[in-house]
Amino acid sequence: MAQALVIGAGPAGLMAAELLSAAGQGVLVAEAMPTPARKFLMAGKSGLNITREQDAAAFLAAYGAQAGRLAPMIDAFGPAGIRAWMEALGQEAFTGSTGRVFPVAMKASPLLRAWLGRLAGAGVELRTRWRWTGWDGAAARFDTPEGPRQVTAGATVLALGGASWPRLGSDGTWQEILAAAGVPLDPILPSNVGLALGWSAHMARHLGAPVKNVALGAGRLRSRGEFVLSARGLEGAGIYAVIPAIREGAPLLLDLAPDLEEAEVARRLSAGPARESLSNRLRKRLALSPAKIALLREFGGPPPSAAPDLAARLKALRVPHDGPRPVAEAISTAGGIRLDALDDALMLQARPGTFAAGEMLSWDAPTGGYLLTACLATGRQAGLGAAAWLDRQGLLPGAETR
Repeated sequence: MAQALVIGAGPAGLMAAELLSAAGQGVLVAEAMPTPARKFLMAGKSGLNITREQDAAAFLAAYGAQAGRLAPMIDAFGPAGIRAWMEALGQEAFTGSTGRVFPVAMKASPLLRAWLGRLAGAGVELRTRWRWTGWDGAAARFDTPEGPRQVTAGATVLALGGASWPRLGSDGTWQEILAAAGVPLDPILPSNVGLALGWSAHMARHLGAPVKNVALGAGRLRSRGEFVLSARGLEGAGIYAVIPAIREGAPLLLDLAPDLEEAEVARRLSAGPARESLSNRLRKRLALSPAKIALLREFGGPPPSAAPDLAARLKALRVPHDGPRPVAEAISTAGGIRLDALDDALMLQARPGTFAAGEMLSWDAPTGGYLLTACLATGRQAGLGAAAWLDRQGLLPGAETR
């Protein structure tokens, strides 16, 4: 019997394996893909924003309705703990101007190599191309290159990711297995994903252009950032931050002049020669980019003749759309194992001795360091919980794989 089994070798699974091995447990990590942590490596291509230095209350607020449940785990292993952990692996970190924390190397591969080296040195076994297919009684079943295998473990940590970027390993196929085991699930929904919409012909020359310094609002959510006009709609961090409210049906409103009050926008639009074209007024008086002007024309309808009416439209431009892009295109997903299906150690109430962590759990967060922080923090919590469970059961090191 394997002392501890971790299914999934992303950040949450590797962190659970690290805590289990540090507690003296023998650990087998099973990963469906040919190599571990593929999505983690992909995230690192843009700099690996692993966490964020921010006021604790503001940091937790990013998790919305699940902030209270995640708070103890993030308090125990949040931005300061993650930074110290990175540096103990020889990966120096720095904080950007917005509080985002990155490795100095600005990619994930050096951190991952050091991490895997530490785990291997601690005796953690890693098996790749092992795809979990469910349980046979107490045993976990796998399809492997050598044929079907079963592993019986004293404790199991599930860290299979959500359902985004399935080509990197997170395909959500675990939902059917867990539902059959009586585990309550919330539907998987796209998060941190682009917004789908169709463009009129005049927008063709603007596609690919960034829209910077814009404020976005949808329902209770507000975002200040930027996005890109893509052939399929709107993409970028500014959009991702308001997707949860858009999923609930809230309209998307853009403030194209966020640094100016509406009255000041109206005053500037009224200034200058009466014969001046609208485009020139928007460009000269408000410093609007061609992409912003194009958005106003696309969604604003016929321009009002009165400056106050035009100012109101610029400050709250309603954008009709076709909803978020599909789950497979999302950076992350919401939904999954309901948090009330887990105890405080993240053990499944429907299956004692089985724990879950990372994006499998039903929480949602924007990009900017929040996603990886919660994956690492929940992985740590599940690892600690599994180690404590093994200790209570009095299980000794050993392994049974057949």
